[in-house]
Parts: sequence; structure tokens; C-alpha cells
Amino acid sequence: MADVVVDPGVPPEDAQLLRASRQVLIKMRQGWAPPQPRTLSGRQYRMIAGFGGAAFFGLMMGFGTGARGLGLLLLVLFGIPLMIVLFARNDRTWDDEDDDEREAYEHLRWYEGRYVLTEDLDESSARLLARAQHAIETVTGSRVNAEGLLDDVRNAVMLPAQEWEIARLLAKLSALRTKHRQTVSQGLTPEVEAVAAPLARALDSSEEAVVARVEALERYAANVTDAERAYVAHHQIEELRGRVHQYEELVAETGADASAVPELERLAADADLLEQALRRSVTSAREAFRHLEP
Repeated sequence: MADVVVDPGVPPEDAQLLRASRQVLIKMRQGWAPPQPRTLSGRQYRMIAGFGGAAFFGLMMGFGTGARGLGLLLLVLFGIPLMIVLFARNDRTWDDEDDDEREAYEHLRWYEGRYVLTEDLDESSARLLARAQHAIETVTGSRVNAEGLLDDVRNAVMLPAQEWEIARLLAKLSALRTKHRQTVSQGLTPEVEAVAAPLARALDSSEEAVVARVEALERYAANVTDAERAYVAHHQIEELRGRVHQYEELVAETGADASAVPELERLAADADLLEQALRRSVTSAREAFRHLEP
């Protein structure tokens, strides 16, 4: 199960960075924030030092030894600042890991609300999301999907959208349900209880709506699993049928029991039945997919 679910609308490179930033996100949830940025990052430091050094010595060599006055001027203008950059101690040690964490932090702040950390979900919601993700993996990892027997293009668009919508709703449900439980755990007066009861039912109703989404995904996955079994069996039968003549030759040459030949002929007939079953199961899967559309 993915630890961070990202809105499919986030650009792929940024989405990958968000998924890889789980540890930074957990630290942020605990109140962490990176220190104030340094004057220069480690990468900028090396770029300036390298470029400045090359430019300075290139200029010195270009002007030659005859322009000593100009060389001294260049030393003042370029050399001394370069030495300061190269050798001055910053208040912190250059650390690319710090830069990576800062970049992740900035992306997480920028895309706040467009990703869900699974640790933010309560137990019930986490189970629902895991069920949804398992159903999606069943579909996307199937050979019938890879072979284009399903609507693989729509699967590639609709299924991530379904995963995100389920995760987003469950995150909101978990947060509100946690706050609701904290409030009612303190004890309620009859007046407040009369107000809290309908709100609790609203939470339950919202969860049921998400459950219905997850169950629709699971029905689709079940149909795809049936199609997958028929697909595998069909190809196995086709492989065996392609070797029927070899079995027949072997039976004839060895004088073995000829009753095996009719069994081989029935095998060919089974292949046709399996092909029909495959077509029916793929059709059923496509029908189940339509129930996922908004």
C-alpha cells in the first residue's frame, strides 16, 4: 500500500518527490520545520567557487604579465571575494541532505491538501484505503489489462482518480471523526448529546458512501480476476492444442492406449469454450467498470 497518495493532477515529477518525502512529512506532522536558509546552498557554493575560480584565472592568463596593474585590480575585484567564498566559514556545514529536506518541505507545503499520508487515517479508514488499493493493483497488474482486453487507457486515468478521491474523503472523515470522539469522550449533557447524535450519524453515513465506492472497485477487480483466470486457462489450452499432433504421433509410435486421443480432441473443444468464457468475463469486467464512472 502506498504510504502517500497524491492527487493525479500533480505533475509526475512533483508527485514522485511527494511520495518519496514520507519521512519529512512525518517530521512536519510532529512540528518540524527546516532552519532558516543559509546564504548559499551547498550546490550554489560549489557552482560559484568553480565558476569564479575559472573566470579569475582565465582573465589573469589572458592579460599576461605585462598588465600587472590591471592584474592587481582584478585580484581586488574578483580574487578577494572568491577567497572569501572559498574559505569563509558559514554558520552551518554544507549538507546536501539538508537541501533535499528543504526542497521536500517546500513541495509538501506548496501541495498541501493534494496528498494524503496514510498515517493520518484512523484504523477504519486505513483498512478501507488498503482494500481500494488492493483492488486497483489487481486490475492494473492483470495480464488482461496489459494486453488491452480491458479499457486500459481509461483504467490508467480513472483508477488513480478513484484512489485519490477515496483517500481524500477518508482523510477528511478520519480528522473529523477523531475530533468528534475527543469531544464526546469528555461527557455530554443531554442538550449537547441531542446535537452530537445526528452528527455521528452523518459521519457513519459518509463512511458508508466511501464503502460503496470501495465495494464497486472490488466488484470490478473480482470481474477482472475471473477474466484473468479465463485468459490464463485459454492460453494454456492453446499451447496444449498446438502440440496435439505430437501427442498423437507419440501414441501411434509407442502403441500406447489409443483412448488418450479422444481426450486430446476434447481438449481442442475446451479451448473454444474457454475463449467464449474469456469474452464473457471481459465484457462483465467492462460493465463493472462503468459503475465507477462519476
